[in-house]
Amino acid sequence: MAEPIPDGPSITKLMAISAEFDVPIFAGMMERDGDEVFNAYFCVYQGQVLGKFRKLHAFINPHLSSGSDYVVFDLLGWKFGMLICYDTHLAENVRITTLMGAEIIMMPNVTCCLPGSDPSEGFVDPELWHNRENDPISIQREFSGPKGRVLLMKWLPTRAYENGVYVIFTNPIGVDDDQIRNGNAMILDPNGNVIAETTKLADDFVIASCNKELTQNAVGKIFINARRPDLYGELLKDNPNKGKTKVAWM
Repeated sequence: MAEPIPDGPSITKLMAISAEFDVPIFAGMMERDGDEVFNAYFCVYQGQVLGKFRKLHAFINPHLSSGSDYVVFDLLGWKFGMLICYDTHLAENVRITTLMGAEIIMMPNVTCCLPGSDPSEGFVDPELWHNRENDPISIQREFSGPKGRVLLMKWLPTRAYENGVYVIFTNPIGVDDDQIRNGNAMILDPNGNVIAETTKLADDFVIASCNKELTQNAVGKIFINARRPDLYGELLKDNPNKGKTKVAWM
């Protein structure tokens, strides 16, 4: 099912849709490049692939290769960056993307409702989802609690705040194979505030306006200007466990 970028049939269809409605489209897919397969995310607009990113920490399947490049590109007067799922949990990835000029960072995820180091995290009973029309309160309680939104609030606002960037976070809702996902896709401003969020127990989308001045005056930019790279030698030391990406639920 993996396809080459930019010549695959799926991208060709997305380019046609983008041209018909004159809007940029961001999407993810499995990318085939020779004998390698990558978890990729890309943007098409006006007949072009403006940016393509390969997940840096591709651990879910031994047949997937990990990417090795950060991506920032111009779109409609803004600098966009892209990171995929686990990549967004590492502060270095978001900071580097910001230092490359990103003002808006796309963060597509499939996350939450999984076991973790906190005992309050864990799977959501699928029956609660299937019974959501009769009992919406029970599933909403799970989605808004430590298994779902509470977990997101531990790190997503921080990524936006400490870098002074807009964050576009996507997350599915409902059945994901034998598990359940909570949704709560959201847009956060450069001060770490949630300015739009999906809340329906169904497919949903939200819209928000981005303000250039807010990115320029955000406190995160003050932090970036205060950096002292001469002190950061520890960050450049080789990691003896590099490539051994692990998560609690595995």
